[in-house]
Amino acid sequence: MIEPKPAIQPEQSGESASKPALAKKKRRFGGTTAQIRSALKFYKVMAYLTGTMLLLLCAELVARYVFGVYLFAGGTNAITGQPFGFGFTDAESKSVLGGVNVSITVLIVHGWMYVIYLISNFRLWSLMRWPFLKLVLLALGGVVPLMSFIVEKKFHSEVEMELAAHPQASKRY
Repeated sequence: MIEPKPAIQPEQSGESASKPALAKKKRRFGGTTAQIRSALKFYKVMAYLTGTMLLLLCAELVARYVFGVYLFAGGTNAITGQPFGFGFTDAESKSVLGGVNVSITVLIVHGWMYVIYLISNFRLWSLMRWPFLKLVLLALGGVVPLMSFIVEKKFHSEVEMELAAHPQASKRY
């Protein structure tokens, strides 16, 4: 008669002490090491750019809602007819004709950078085959001030650790 074997084999005491916690688990990545490093670099650049734009956006929102001013570049002063240059003007009045509303430009640029930032998050998340919660944490980095810098540092070191701990996990061919 055939003896049934348990589904989980008991560990031998010598093996568990010598292997680190990350190396015990079988790990497969969604791409090669070069693809993961490329995605990591793209994510890092976008995290810093998006974080910087988010800080500018916060400064713009404070200027608009606390002080009631917009930041303008160029144009003509509507009252005096003189060239405006660069500076703040009242949010309610139309005191600058022409020119570029830098406050609105910051809003638009941050919005599109956040979209590209989300693409970089998805690329890194899918190549690393992380759980969905990590994608949510990555995405929050672009909407919470200063969080993109903190999250980028944490996930960058985590990716480097996982790549070092599982050198064979990215071999695809």
